[in-house]
Amino acid sequence: MSLNVIDLIKGQLGPALVSQAASQFGESESGISKAIGGLLPAVVGGLANNADNPGVLDAITKASSSGILGNLLGGSSSNPIITSLLSSLFGDKVGGLVNSIASFSGVSNNTAGSLLNLVTGATVGTVGKYATDNNLGASGISGLLNDQKGIISSLLPAGLSLASFGLGAENWFGQAKETVSSVTSTAKDNIAEGVATARESVSEGAREVREQFNNNNNNNEGGGSIWKWLLPLLLLIAAGYFLWKQCEKKQTTTTTTAASDSTATGTTVDTAATTGTATPAPATVKTDENIDLNGVMLKGYKGGLEDQMISFLKSGGYKNAADDAALKDKWYDFDHVNFKMGSSTNLEAGSQGQLDNLVAILKAFPDAKVKIGGYTDKTGNEASNVKLSQARADYIKAALAKAGVGAQVLGAEGYGSKFATVDAKASDAERAADRKMSVRFAK
Repeated sequence: MSLNVIDLIKGQLGPALVSQAASQFGESESGISKAIGGLLPAVVGGLANNADNPGVLDAITKASSSGILGNLLGGSSSNPIITSLLSSLFGDKVGGLVNSIASFSGVSNNTAGSLLNLVTGATVGTVGKYATDNNLGASGISGLLNDQKGIISSLLPAGLSLASFGLGAENWFGQAKETVSSVTSTAKDNIAEGVATARESVSEGAREVREQFNNNNNNNEGGGSIWKWLLPLLLLIAAGYFLWKQCEKKQTTTTTTAASDSTATGTTVDTAATTGTATPAPATVKTDENIDLNGVMLKGYKGGLEDQMISFLKSGGYKNAADDAALKDKWYDFDHVNFKMGSSTNLEAGSQGQLDNLVAILKAFPDAKVKIGGYTDKTGNEASNVKLSQARADYIKAALAKAGVGAQVLGAEGYGSKFATVDAKASDAERAADRKMSVRFAK
C-alpha cells in the first residue's frame, strides 16, 4: 500500500491541539475531534485531485518554510497561502463543505470554517516538511498526492461522503462516471446486437419451415408423412433455444466485463494498477510468537530478528567467528523498529518493544558486540539520505546505551541508499523495502 499522508498529518492534530481548539472556539472536544476527522480526508482529497496543479504544488513547497506548523491555531485563518489554496481546491464549494462539517460534528459554521483553515495548514505544512526532508521536487510531491486517490473515500467517517460535500467522486478522481457510462453503453449495444442476430436467425428458420411445409403439401396432394414437415419444425425450435441461450450467455459475460472495467476506473485504485503491474497476492500475515531466550520468552516473528540472533549466538557462531570480517556481511533487519517519516528522533508506535528485545539479548550474551546500520531508498538527495540514515542509526545506538548495553554497541553507520535495490521510480510501497534499520554482530 502507498504512504498514507493522513497518518503523517494526524501527528499535528493530536489531543493537545483538539483541547486548545475546543477552549478557543467554545466547543466540545468531541465536536472538534469529529470535525477534524471529516475535514482531513476532504482536504487531502482536494490536494490529490489537484496533484498536477502548479499553484498547489508551489503552495506546498512554500508551506515548509512559512512557519504554518508552528502556529496552527493562531496563524491559519489569516495565512494567504491557505486562503489561496482553499480557493484552488474547492472553488465555490467551500461553503457547502463547511456547512456539511458543521452539521456532521455539531460545531458552529464559524468554528467549522476556522477548522478547515487549521486542517489545511496542518496538511500542507506536513506534506511540505515531508517533501523537504525527503528532497522531493514538484514531481515527487505530485506522485505522493496521486497515490492518495485510492484511499480517500474509505477514510471518510461514517455519515460523510464526497457527495455530502457537493464533491462527486467522478469530479475528483478522473472520468470514472464517463468510463462506466461508456462501458454500460457498449454492453447494451452488444446485447442488442446478439438479440437482433438471434431474431434474424429464428425468422429465417421460420421462413424455411413455411416453405418446406407448403412444398410438402403440394407434393403429397394432401397426404404423405407428417415427419416431412414436423422434423424441420422441431429442429427450428432447438436452434431457436440454442440461440437464445447464447444471447443470455453473451449478456452475462458483457455485464461482468462492464462491472470489472468500472471498478478498475473508479475511485478505488490499487497501487499495482497505477504502476502497470498485476495486483500482487496478499502478503503472508506475520504473527508474533514466543521466542525462547534462555527460558525468557520474547515476542517476535519466527525467523525474525530475535529468532535469528538468538539461534546464531546459541550455535556458537559468534564465539567461533575469528574476526569482524567473518561477521560483517550478515545483517538482521528490524521487523518492528520504524521512524516516523522524515524524522530521526520519533519512532512509530510498537518500535520500542523490539529495541527492548535487543537489549535483553545483549544482556543475556554480554560478550556479544553489535553494530547498527541505517538505510534509505533511492529517492532524494544522497547527501541528505546519508545524513538521515546516520542520525537514525545514532539514535538507536544512544537508546541501547541508555538501556545499559552501550558498551556492546561498537558503532552506528548510515549508508543512505548505497545498498538500495528498488528503482527510485517504483511505488512508495515497493521502495519501503529499502528504508530500514538493521543490526549485525561485530568484533
